[in-house]
Amino acid sequence: MPPTSAAAGPGLSIRGIAKSYGSITVIQDIDLDIRPGECLAVLGENGAGKSTLSSIVAGVVKPSAGTMTWQGEAYAPSSPADALTRGIGLIHQEMRLLPELSIAENVFVGRQLTRGGRVDRAEMVRRAEFQLRRLGLDVPATTRVGRLKVAAQQQVEIAKALTLNARLLIFDEPTAALGMEETDRLFAQIERLKSEGVASVYISHRLEEIARIADRIAVLRDGRLVAVHETAKVPVRQLIEEMVGRSVERLFPDTGTPQPQVVLAARDLTSAAGAFQDVSFEVHAGEILGIAGIIGAGRTELVRAIAGADPLQSGTVELDGVPLTLTGPRDALKAGIVLVPEDRKTQGLLLGKSIEENVVVGNFDLMDKAGWVRPSRTRGFAEDAIRAMGVKGRPEQLAGRLSGGNQQKVVIAKWLARSPRLFIMDEPTRGVDVGARAQIYEAIVELARSGMAVVVVSSDLDEVIGLSHRVMVLSRGRNRGILERDEADHVAIMERATH
Repeated sequence: MPPTSAAAGPGLSIRGIAKSYGSITVIQDIDLDIRPGECLAVLGENGAGKSTLSSIVAGVVKPSAGTMTWQGEAYAPSSPADALTRGIGLIHQEMRLLPELSIAENVFVGRQLTRGGRVDRAEMVRRAEFQLRRLGLDVPATTRVGRLKVAAQQQVEIAKALTLNARLLIFDEPTAALGMEETDRLFAQIERLKSEGVASVYISHRLEEIARIADRIAVLRDGRLVAVHETAKVPVRQLIEEMVGRSVERLFPDTGTPQPQVVLAARDLTSAAGAFQDVSFEVHAGEILGIAGIIGAGRTELVRAIAGADPLQSGTVELDGVPLTLTGPRDALKAGIVLVPEDRKTQGLLLGKSIEENVVVGNFDLMDKAGWVRPSRTRGFAEDAIRAMGVKGRPEQLAGRLSGGNQQKVVIAKWLARSPRLFIMDEPTRGVDVGARAQIYEAIVELARSGMAVVVVSSDLDEVIGLSHRVMVLSRGRNRGILERDEADHVAIMERATH
């Protein structure tokens, strides 16, 4: 619980807040208090109203009804800048950095520091690096953001908010792109801020994080506040049932038994960029192999190389006993290897295109062997894919307007249509709510049951342990061991991941 000194004085009070767009009500009758020096977790499926509520508090969206008070005074921000001046900052789920600018320029964009009428770049770099070091990111603030990995970019977003000296920070899925070490550093930072009386609203789909960082929990479902818990020590099963409104028997389905046939044989793989060295492993038909390890262990680079996206310096990749020559993703695709990338928005989808266009891209060879692509054929192909994965959307709907879970289903549906031999998924449920997560788990298991070999890379240890028949642990680019299902637990994995 937050210290009593931090709890003195008023925080944010929300009374009767509602938001409607025409006849569609997004949230209604929300009454909630956020106390100084506490971390309040806000949970709910995609579409439950979490982002709308946080956007109202941060001045991004104006409510249709209701009132708010902040630090004992009436609070109705007219814009995000207005909210910031009052001490309330929002760290968005989707990163809004400018890739061509430096870290320091991104941290202080729109509010550059000046000295003598000129921009004080040296001071901006100094302050940005101070925040980065507090978060455990040891890189020069002069580094161009576009050169950073996803996890590092997320830390820049967090550092940007921390320089505002805000009294209330809203974290919208802050750890979606972070590994275990980066998450630990973020939690340590939130704890320090709590001791200084800074309040936090923490929105996350990673339920295992909540007990670690939150003091209280608020649960939204279908735009309404359905539960407020005065402690974060609430069983995960109970939270899931409150979020989805029904009993959840189990999150991870029965994965079945792998077949003896070896589908993928990776021998002594070494990255041309030095990301991994001498990695060997096999994946059998009907098997789900999990790959675990902290950020920087070489997980993503390894599966990208197997999918032909990154070059190998040495080693061999065999599929069903046939050695492959991988000069690019097209070679892997033709052989029967598909990859669902870790960043679906930039690598897996065309957000400005329709679901139909996204599904057929990369599958034109399946439309018509003669090379003719007929609209009726593409529409039918897309409808079949949507139906197979349970995508909530119409073929003509823009992919960018779908929830995270449905976007991920579209990417999976696109490659599922090819009936591949090896299906690789990198962070398959990042930024996905618990309801859609369960559906994606079902889809992964069904792939294995159909006889495909499946590789799942994930920073979520519960996910890796719950889905996998075996778990390979990478550390510093090397295979530190492959654990059988009955051996794979958090301790065994972390012992090897920190080797």
